[in-house]
Amino acid sequence: MEDLLKKWLFDPIVGKIVFSLAAILFTLAVVRFSQRILGRYVQNTERRYRLKKIIGILGFILAIFLISIIYSEKLSGLTVAFGVAGAGIAFALQEVIASLAGWVAMSFGRFYKVGDRVQLGGIKGDVIDIGMLRTTLMECGGWINGDQYNGRIVRVANSFIFKEPVFNYSSDFPFLWDEIVVPVRYGSDYALARKTFVSILEEITGGYAAESRSIWHQMTDKYMIEDLNVAPVVTMLTNDNWVEYTLRYIVDYKKRRTTKDLICERLLTRIHETKGRVKLGSATFEITAAPDLNVKIHKAEGNHS
Repeated sequence: MEDLLKKWLFDPIVGKIVFSLAAILFTLAVVRFSQRILGRYVQNTERRYRLKKIIGILGFILAIFLISIIYSEKLSGLTVAFGVAGAGIAFALQEVIASLAGWVAMSFGRFYKVGDRVQLGGIKGDVIDIGMLRTTLMECGGWINGDQYNGRIVRVANSFIFKEPVFNYSSDFPFLWDEIVVPVRYGSDYALARKTFVSILEEITGGYAAESRSIWHQMTDKYMIEDLNVAPVVTMLTNDNWVEYTLRYIVDYKKRRTTKDLICERLLTRIHETKGRVKLGSATFEITAAPDLNVKIHKAEGNHS
């Protein structure tokens, strides 16, 4: 029994397995220690997150390198076997390989980064983590109206960037255009209505327009895109029921719903202050008068027993 134990302990294969486990444990310890040091000295959240990701990847590469050194003398005789096995593994894990390729493409292609709001694989949300195989989103929308979180965390395979369009709401231009349609009754003061609406947009969204103007100029330098006016615009359209004013403005991509709420509240207040010169149109029906009804009741004649 003692001889068998000594033979097992001094077996080269057992020794390599032990050294491999030691290399993995050593790598994990180095990675954890480095990430803990980062948490103390790096205050910026985004920079700390990126550095932790880089350390994790470097640790993974280091572990593979150490294990390859331990088994280096055995690898030369297994080249053909590894080649055949590699072909089978590549076919079986093609989705995993595509996800890894997607991660590499994202790392160098600037598709999106942590903190961006994107629509990926049919899911819209904020990117909260980018792994080697999957991107994690905090979902927006769904059964929730507007661009608000619904509480679900969704993990989307990185391979989707090769299969479907990637919509980025915040990468190069972190603003969106939004519109509100205001119906106004015929007979209102149309000039006053337009002046009031423009004033409201400039008060609430004028800051976004000024901030986005310089960023849009950077977009025209980077892309083949025309220069345009980002100031608020009010346009008018007539139809069979009322006059439609379309209020078009630019807004921060994270404040679209709150900005629309402020504009609608200010609209109701300002329209009320016009004292009837501007009236909102409505699809409800108002009965102003009804004709007189003359009802004559004739008593039926007949024999009563």
